[in-house]
Amino acid sequence: MSGCEPARGPRKAGVVIASNRAAAGIYEDKTGPVIMDWLVEHGYETFPVMVVPDGEPVGAAIRALLTQEPAVVITSGGTGLSPDDLTPEVTLPLLDREIPGLMEGIRRAGAAKTPMAMLSRGHAGTAGKTFIVNLPGSPKGVMDGLAVLDPVIGHLCDQLEGNHEH
Repeated sequence: MSGCEPARGPRKAGVVIASNRAAAGIYEDKTGPVIMDWLVEHGYETFPVMVVPDGEPVGAAIRALLTQEPAVVITSGGTGLSPDDLTPEVTLPLLDREIPGLMEGIRRAGAAKTPMAMLSRGHAGTAGKTFIVNLPGSPKGVMDGLAVLDPVIGHLCDQLEGNHEH
C-alpha cells in the first residue's frame, strides 16, 4: 500500500482551472489533464476538472470541492499579476494554515528554468484536512510544481489525517 492509499480507500482530489478563455471554450485547457494524470498515478480518486473564469468563480469552485472533503485540491492559473489573476486572493481566506516552504520550493523549481516563475503569487496550505495548492497556468509550470509535490504529498496527507509516523 502506498502513502496515497489509506486503509479506508483511495484519497479524493479535485482540480480547479482558472482561465477565462478555457471557461469560454476559446482555448483548450492544457493543465487539467496533466494534473489529473499525476493524481491518478498517485492513487487519487478524482472529481471532474472544474474549468472556471478567473476571480471569484475559482473561490466558489474550491468551496464546492471542500464540501466533498477531498484530501487534495490543486488549482492552476490565475497566480500572475494580470488584473484578473485573483486565485491567490480567493484561496487565502479558505486556508487554516499556510505551508510556505512548498510554494518556495515550487517557485525555486520554476525559476531554475524561467525567471518568470518568481512572479507566481500562489499559496499552499490546509483547509481542515484538505491540502490546497495554487500552481501556475502553464503546463511546464504545473509539471515543475508537481515535481516538487511528488516526494511529500503522501506524507503531507498522512499528517493531515492524523498519522504522525515518520
